[in-house]
Amino acid sequence: MALLQISEPGKTRAPHQLRRAAGIDLGTTNSLVATVKDSVAITLANDDGEHLLPSVVQYKEDAVLVGTAARNAAVDDAKNTIVSVKRMMGRDTQDIKSNDRYLPYAFVNAEDIVPRIRTAGGDVSAVEVSAEILKLLARRAQQQLDGGLDGVVITVPAYFDDAQRQATRDAASIAGLNVLRLLNEPTAAAVAYGLDKANEGIFAIYDLGGGTFDISILQFSKGVFEVMSTAGDSALGGDDFDYLIAEWIVAQAEISDDREHSVQRHLVREARAAKEALSDAQEVELDIERGDGSRWQGSLTREQFNVLIKPLVRKTLLPCQRALRDAGLAESDIQEVVMVGGSTRVPYVREKVGEFFAAEPHVDIDPDRVVAIGAAIQADILVGNEQQDDMLLLDVIPLSLAIETMGGLVEKIVPRNTTIPAAKAQDFTTYKDGQTALSIHVVQGERELVNDCRSLARFELRGIPPMAAGAARIRVTFQVDADGLLNVSASETTTGVESTISIKPSYGLTDVEIERMLKESIACAEDDVSARRLREQQVEAARSLEAIQAALVADGEELLNVNECESIWHEIHALQEVEKGSDYLAIKNAMEALDKVTNEFAARRMNAGIQQALAGHKLEEFAEKKND
Repeated sequence: MALLQISEPGKTRAPHQLRRAAGIDLGTTNSLVATVKDSVAITLANDDGEHLLPSVVQYKEDAVLVGTAARNAAVDDAKNTIVSVKRMMGRDTQDIKSNDRYLPYAFVNAEDIVPRIRTAGGDVSAVEVSAEILKLLARRAQQQLDGGLDGVVITVPAYFDDAQRQATRDAASIAGLNVLRLLNEPTAAAVAYGLDKANEGIFAIYDLGGGTFDISILQFSKGVFEVMSTAGDSALGGDDFDYLIAEWIVAQAEISDDREHSVQRHLVREARAAKEALSDAQEVELDIERGDGSRWQGSLTREQFNVLIKPLVRKTLLPCQRALRDAGLAESDIQEVVMVGGSTRVPYVREKVGEFFAAEPHVDIDPDRVVAIGAAIQADILVGNEQQDDMLLLDVIPLSLAIETMGGLVEKIVPRNTTIPAAKAQDFTTYKDGQTALSIHVVQGERELVNDCRSLARFELRGIPPMAAGAARIRVTFQVDADGLLNVSASETTTGVESTISIKPSYGLTDVEIERMLKESIACAEDDVSARRLREQQVEAARSLEAIQAALVADGEELLNVNECESIWHEIHALQEVEKGSDYLAIKNAMEALDKVTNEFAARRMNAGIQQALAGHKLEEFAEKKND
């Protein structure tokens, strides 16, 4: 009898069962959708042959416009037309206003954690705006693939934190999409370039888009490509180049500071056009409406433009240095550099990146399309159409994940640049006798003290059996999935009682906070070590004082004479005096002195306990039990 062959689940299908999958690059300036047709990944165009969809949404009283039509209305209807919404994802109102200078929007309530913008079509959040863009891209794919999508891969900046990734997933959910995976943009670019098929080596992916910047260092070996490190700035991109040119025009044309929002939007649009023209030309002519009926005419040269953007380009190279340092590499270790994102068309950017890595950057694939193409290839694999078991993607998390311990200290459980998906666990214990509950505070950052990190969530574990302090064993497990989203669980090992939380913070880290966290983790390293050492001594001192005072109350009169008792209390008071101070050595010395005068007391308590246990028994009884 012939043996029946059974395929691996999700791998083999008849041709008519081919699943429909798409890759979506949800960009700051433009978005794209791509798919794999006849084993070739292509971006999909609309009926007018346009592949790029402007990431702009206009809200009217009776309609919502997305794309080119919305972008055309951005100048005249600035308050109701949302541009660069990606820079608002996962952030609160204060973060948004501090990072984007030209915002004409009316925010409903500045105190709200989730910002909402007032428009003619109603109040909307950044997640809802992004969902409109995703809906249009999904419809484009469905029309050209003759049916609904079985799944999509959506790309995000590698430096998006948990809140920004969750906001992207929420937008996809509103759009009715089944998200197979959130894929880091540099990783998607690597897939598109086919670097996984290259010889073993180390590659840098420099991704400068309209509103975000990422640098990722990837290593390729035997079909596995692993992100060794990542760095970047989630609020730096081509938009900032446009703003600099707009400010330069304002200064040259002597345009009033109290200009209308429509004039400001017009200036930014003219600035963007000038930037794009200077990618090919050495000089561009400008004809600007001042807003008062008069006009200014002038020109901007590529050399002047390079001077304007020099600080921002230099700002992108600092994360490149950090990424190399985190990976333990030098510039000369990089085999190839891949340029991703529309802003890498700027000649000065390519020049400076080439100088930094001492290598000619790859610009073979359209930098606007490369991320969507890589996402489409990965989507086709994940949905089960492609038999590519030889390719494995291993991304990393951008910032450390930790919990708070006694004294406001940070105990890192998942260090930054850990490969994901990942699961890491660590055992903790109780602080006080009889403690039956534990408060768990999850934080994110690189510093040693909780106050210097960002709070993600709090939850409690209850039902711990009452034991002596330090006897219970609480296992805290962090699980980071392939999308970079976090689940935390805590369980008491003897009883199995457990508590779990999915981390869904309401807004994300700003670029300033991310940069501050990483810079301060280096600049303040020595101070942090000292602060941690002090807190650890203070916690240990408090624990010792509580235990010794409890022992004195229980057995002091019976086991100590007056002089011995006075000596112990003298050292207790001495420790209490220095415990609140900032000299950890003084605390340590006082603890050693207290330990010295209580050693004999501890020995007597132990002997008394043993005698009490032996009372009424003979040694032969214990010997018999041992033999049994």
